[in-house]
Amino acid sequence: MTMDRIDVSDDDPGLPRFAVRSWFIDGLSPHAPVPFTHGLPTTPQEFISQLPAAGFSCWVRHTSGLVGFGRAARLTATGTRRFADLDRAWQQIVATSTIDDPVGLPGSGLMCFSAVTFSAQSQATSVIDIPRYLLGRRDGRVWLTSIEPLDAHTADPAGSGDGSDEGELVLAPTAIRRPTGAVRKPGHTTGSDYLDIVAQASALMREQTGAQALKKVVLARDELIETPDEIDVRALLAALNTAYPGCWTFDVAGLIGATPELLVGVEDGRVTTRVLAGTYRVEDDPRAELAAARELLGKAKDQEEHRYAIESVVAPLTRLTDQLHVDEEPHLLQLANVIHLASDAHGTLTVRDGRVPTALAVAKAVHPTAAIGGVPTPLAAATIAEYERTDRGRFSGPVGWMDSAGNGQFGIALRCGQFEDRNRIRLFAGAGIMPDSDPLTELVETGAKFAPMRTALGIDPQAAIAEEHAAAMPTDTAPTAAVREDSHA
Repeated sequence: MTMDRIDVSDDDPGLPRFAVRSWFIDGLSPHAPVPFTHGLPTTPQEFISQLPAAGFSCWVRHTSGLVGFGRAARLTATGTRRFADLDRAWQQIVATSTIDDPVGLPGSGLMCFSAVTFSAQSQATSVIDIPRYLLGRRDGRVWLTSIEPLDAHTADPAGSGDGSDEGELVLAPTAIRRPTGAVRKPGHTTGSDYLDIVAQASALMREQTGAQALKKVVLARDELIETPDEIDVRALLAALNTAYPGCWTFDVAGLIGATPELLVGVEDGRVTTRVLAGTYRVEDDPRAELAAARELLGKAKDQEEHRYAIESVVAPLTRLTDQLHVDEEPHLLQLANVIHLASDAHGTLTVRDGRVPTALAVAKAVHPTAAIGGVPTPLAAATIAEYERTDRGRFSGPVGWMDSAGNGQFGIALRCGQFEDRNRIRLFAGAGIMPDSDPLTELVETGAKFAPMRTALGIDPQAAIAEEHAAAMPTDTAPTAAVREDSHA
């Protein structure tokens, strides 16, 4: 029997209850069953090859993280109360479930994956996915969690993805299929469209004055990628985690990517965040281009853009914490495709009514930051709704995980795509637009941010950028030279 989605926006959604048990699978105990038919994997490549080709969720950084199999329940919500409705439903499920968790690490016991839409007006749903099984690795230890529905009608054996009739998790190696024959198709906002809306937004900001004038807005564009065969999700995750090990690689409800930006992390009453704003496009080697990146990102535009992003996070976190420490100045974060201005902050959450807010509640408080929305927030949101020609869905919304104690991590869903079918995925990328933004430079930046997903899908990112510029620019302009020069402007 296939489980229906549970709309937690309803007054009485009929929430499920679970029997949850976690145990270490890397010890000597014969009573700790290991799901791997070929033994515990010793490398990331061995582990990924033993995952099913689809039907799982993940949140991984370096060689640690969480991978969920099957689905014990899916909670959905929409509208302005989507955060609150999901958080309330989660806490009710926690309160009514039985949890046996001798592992005692963040992410063990009852846990969930979640992806929330950027906008309350989105036609997409915000979700919490509770897996049937969970594999976790942290601090060198590996554990397995079983989340068994106590109400038979909520179970989803068809979605377990483990291939066993008994419903037990069994993982065996299968060949990973690399994407081939991928074709790029125009999104709702083409390269030419993007040049137009960036120019319009910059002109609008130059015309406005006063404290409530629009100072920054993040505008995004999209493109569609199709392949002749079904896409093996494992191949994308492997490529992203290998190329960007310091990013958080995720796959939640068909939203897949590798984000460099941690919106919030909550662990035992402590909160952390990483804010990115200001981008330099790497042309060859990020280490060799640090001096050029430092010169570009030290200019007034990028410094001001970064300040807006920091202020948009610090203000709400200050209201939630007893103390908050913020980096005195940003540092350069090197990735394979871009170099960002980055600032970290951490603090102690305030205890109210005997508890601290959950990771999802903290994510609600800081979303949307100026790094993906703009300044001031309401005017930026209205500008995005007017200028962008696509529904962002879960792109640039919070994505991550949470456990029964309220611990969790939520990144901003960046460098990602949303599956629309098994062989079709829609990619998104955006850039922060300021009054003095150059449209072509911003187009270059979004092209660089498409690169991780394009590469993972087997598309040459440099060739894609050249094609975009050739299509977007006048025929008498030399696109390669112009792109190269403006990317350092």
